[in-house]
Amino acid sequence: MMIRRSALLMFAALCLLFRMPAAQANESLLQAGPMPGYADMFEVKVWLQTREAHAVHLVYRDVQGGAEMQSETINTSRSTAFTALFVLDRLEPGRRYSYDVYVDGRKQDFEYATEFTTQKLWQYREDPPAFKVALGSCAFINDSTYDRPGKAYGGDYRIFESIVTKKPDVMVWLGDNVYFREPDWNTFSGMAYRYTHGRSIPEMQELLAACNHLAIWDDHDFGPNDSDGSFWNKETALEVFKLFWANPSYGFSNMPGVTSLAEWNDVDIFLLDNRYNRSPNKRKTGKRQILGDEQLEWLISALTFSDAPFKLVCIGGQVLNPVARYENYANYHEERARLLGEIEQNKISGVVFVSGDRHHSDISKMDRSGTYPLHELTVSPLTSGTYGISNEPNYFRLEGSSVGQRNFAVLSFSGPKEERVMDIHIYAADGTELVTHSIKASELR
Repeated sequence: MMIRRSALLMFAALCLLFRMPAAQANESLLQAGPMPGYADMFEVKVWLQTREAHAVHLVYRDVQGGAEMQSETINTSRSTAFTALFVLDRLEPGRRYSYDVYVDGRKQDFEYATEFTTQKLWQYREDPPAFKVALGSCAFINDSTYDRPGKAYGGDYRIFESIVTKKPDVMVWLGDNVYFREPDWNTFSGMAYRYTHGRSIPEMQELLAACNHLAIWDDHDFGPNDSDGSFWNKETALEVFKLFWANPSYGFSNMPGVTSLAEWNDVDIFLLDNRYNRSPNKRKTGKRQILGDEQLEWLISALTFSDAPFKLVCIGGQVLNPVARYENYANYHEERARLLGEIEQNKISGVVFVSGDRHHSDISKMDRSGTYPLHELTVSPLTSGTYGISNEPNYFRLEGSSVGQRNFAVLSFSGPKEERVMDIHIYAADGTELVTHSIKASELR
C-alpha cells in the first residue's frame, strides 16, 4: 500500500525529537541489529536498521575457511523505517558463517560475535541434531513520554541478556513483541517509532545477533488492546511487521497475515495469525472466529502433511485453557472444537500448542479418550507486568507449572530419530530455572 507523506514526516520528526537510542555505545551508524531471521540449508535472512539513510552491505565467510562473499547493497530509507533485509545465499548446509556489517563502506564494530549457522542436511544420513528454541511474549519497553501516568509497566530488561546465556539456536517471539500506545496504532510513523524504540534498547542487541528469530503477533503489536479483524489500519500493521521481522513467509495464497511455517531440523514450527481475521470478542451475532476458515483449513492440511515428531503450533492466545475468560480460545468454542476435532479425526500426531498473551506462564495437558493428550505451553511475560492466576480454574494446568513473574522458556530437543524428547525449561528474568517438564515424542502418537 502507499504510505502517506504526512506519516513519513511524522516518523522523521519523532526520530529527531526523541533521538532514538543507538544500538552501540560508540558512534555506530546502526540503530538496531543485526539479527538473523529464518535460516534454511542454502540461505539465511539477516535484518538490521540504520539510524538514517545509508548504503549497507554484508561481507560473510565460512568460519572454517574459504572465500569471502558480499551481499547486495541496500540503501535504507525513511519509507522503510531505515530497515534492511538481506538474503544471503551461496551457503552450504550445516556450516557456521561469520559476517561483517558495512555502512557507507565503514565496518561496524560489535562487542559480540555476528554469526549464523545454516540448517544441517541430516535426513537419510544420521539422527536429527539436538537444538534449542527460546520462547517469550509480552515485551513492554518503557517510554515515559507516551506511557500512561503512574508506575512504569515494563522492567527487567536483563531478561534478554539471560536468554543469550542459554544459547538457543532460534527464538520464537509469541506476540505483543512491542506495545503500541495511543499515538502509535493509527499511522505508519507511529508503528515504526514503537518498533524502533523497543528494538533499540542496549540489553536486546546481543540477543538479536546471538540466534535466529521468528515471530507472530498478538493484539498489542497489531493494533489497540484486544484488536481484531475490524481494525481499519491492519494492512499498515502487517507492512510494519514485515519490515521488522525476517520470517520465511507471510500469509499464503491470497490470504494476508503473518501465517507461516518454519521447518527447523526435525521440528515444524507453525506460526499462526490470531488477529487479522478475528471476530470482535464482544460481538454476539454472525460467525465467531479467530483463525478463519481458510487459515484453519491450511493448518489442518499442513499438520496432516507434516511428519515432524513435534509440531509446535504457535498462536498469540491460549488454546487448551477451558476457562472462557479474557481472550482465551474457549470464548470461540465452535471454532476451537472444530480445530481440536480435526486434529483428532485426522489422527495428527505430535501437536503441541505454544502461546503467550496471559502475563503468566504454565503448562496445560488435556487428556483425550483413545488418543494421546494435547499439551500447551504458555510463556508470558518477558518485560511487561504480571497477572495472578489464583482465581482461574484451568483444570488442565499441570501442578507446579505456574509462573507468576517475568520469564522465558527454552525447549531442548534431543535423542535419536525414533526417540526424540522435548525438555521444557522455564526461567526467571535472571536465568534461574523455575519449571522443568519433559515430553517424549512417543507419548504424542
